[in-house]
Amino acid sequence: MRNKYDQAQAQDMPIVERVLEVAEHHGVPMAQVALAWHWAKGVTAPIVGCSKPERVDDVIAALGVQLTEDDIAHIEEPYTAHELVGPLSRPGEKALAGTLAPTLKETTRN
Repeated sequence: MRNKYDQAQAQDMPIVERVLEVAEHHGVPMAQVALAWHWAKGVTAPIVGCSKPERVDDVIAALGVQLTEDDIAHIEEPYTAHELVGPLSRPGEKALAGTLAPTLKETTRN
C-alpha cells in the first residue's frame, strides 16, 4: 500500500490543506466538506466509511454544507493528476501497466 499511495502524499497535501481551510471557514469537519465537494461535482453516491455512528452523522450533516464556486475552485486549484496506479499481477507474472512496484520475480532478475 505504501508503494501505491504514499508516493503521492506530497502531491495530495496541498489539497488536504485546502479542504481544512474550507472546513474551518464553514465550521464543519473536513469529512463534510469532502462529501459536499463530491455532491457539488455530481457524485450522487460517494463511498463512505460508516464504522462509527459519528460517520453516519457526518454524512447526514454534509447534506447541509453548501460549497460556493470559490470554495470548490480553492480546493481544486492545486490538483494535478496522479500517475496511473493499478493492481500488481499474480506472483511470477509481469506487473500490469500503470503499476508502480515490480513483482517479486522482476526484482530478483536484477
